[in-house]
Amino acid sequence: MKKKAPIDLGHRIHLIDGFDLGFPGRTGTYVLNDEQLTLVETGPSLSVPRIIEGLEELDLDPKDIRYVILTHIHLDHAGGAGLLLRECPEAKVIVHKKGKRHMADPSRLIDGARAVYGDSFDELFDPVLPIAEEQLLVKGEGDTLEIGSECKLEFYDTPGHANHHLGIYDPVSNGIFTGDTAGIRYHQTEDKGITFYLPSTSPNQFDPEAMKQSIEKFKSMDVDRIYFGHFGMSEEPEAAFDQVLEWIPEFMEAGETAFSNGEGLEGIKKRLHDKVSAYLKGFSVHEDHHVFEILPLDFEVCAMGLLDYLRKREK
Repeated sequence: MKKKAPIDLGHRIHLIDGFDLGFPGRTGTYVLNDEQLTLVETGPSLSVPRIIEGLEELDLDPKDIRYVILTHIHLDHAGGAGLLLRECPEAKVIVHKKGKRHMADPSRLIDGARAVYGDSFDELFDPVLPIAEEQLLVKGEGDTLEIGSECKLEFYDTPGHANHHLGIYDPVSNGIFTGDTAGIRYHQTEDKGITFYLPSTSPNQFDPEAMKQSIEKFKSMDVDRIYFGHFGMSEEPEAAFDQVLEWIPEFMEAGETAFSNGEGLEGIKKRLHDKVSAYLKGFSVHEDHHVFEILPLDFEVCAMGLLDYLRKREK
C-alpha cells in the first residue's frame, strides 16, 4: 500500500488521501483538529485504514473523534462511515435529512452503486455497513455545530449534484466544504501549470439549475478557500466557481445534442471527452497525460447523470 502523509492545509485542517478507486489525490478526508475532533467525509470503506493511519501520523486517536460530517451519501464520500465508527464509537455522523434513512439502511445505496459500477462494486466499496439511528445527527439549511470555542460550523442545503447535499462553512479558515456540488478539482495537471474544474453530473439527482443556484450561493459567501470532495483545497474560489458555471451549459449541450441524435450514453461520453480534451490541448495537456487515466470514468458517470436527467425531463 502506498503511503502518503496527511496534507497540512493550514487553519488546523489536514487532508488524508483515501486513494479512492486506487488513485492518489482522488478522494480524501478532512481532519478539523479543533476542541471537538471532526472529520469531513470518509470515502469508501477501503479508505478507512488510510484514515486511521493518517490520524496516527497526526498523533490523533480515532476514539477522540466526535463528529463525522458527510456532505452527501454517495459511497465514494460516505460508504466507509459505518466501518469507521467501529474505531470511533463516540462519534456522531452528521447527514442531510434526506440521507439519514439511507445511512441507517444502505441497501438502496448499494443497489444504486452496483448499477453504476457493476462488477467492480465489491472491490471498490464493500463493505457498506449500516449506522445506528442514535449515532445519526441531521443538519440542514441554517443549522450550526460548535466544534470549538472559536468555531461554529454552518450548514447549507446545496442541491444540484444530489438532493441530500450539504455545504459546510468553516469560519476559522473562511472556507467552504463543497462536496461535489461545485465540481471536481483536477490538480493532476499542475505539472503543466494548470488546475481545472469540471462539474460532476452523476446520476440520479443531477439538476443543472439547482447546481448553478448552489454555486451562486457559495459565491455570495465571499470565502477565501474551497475544500473539494475531489480533491483538495483551492485558494482561488472565484475562478473555480466561475469555471464550473461555464462548463455546466457545455455539459448540457453535449448531453442534449447526443440525446436528440439518438447517440445514447456512449455518444454523450464521447462528446464530453472531445470538449474537455480540446480545452486541455490549449494548455499542452494531451491524451497521453496521466489525468486521462481518471477522466474517462468521470465522463462515463457524468454521461449517465446527463442521460438520466434528459430522460426525466422528456416525460
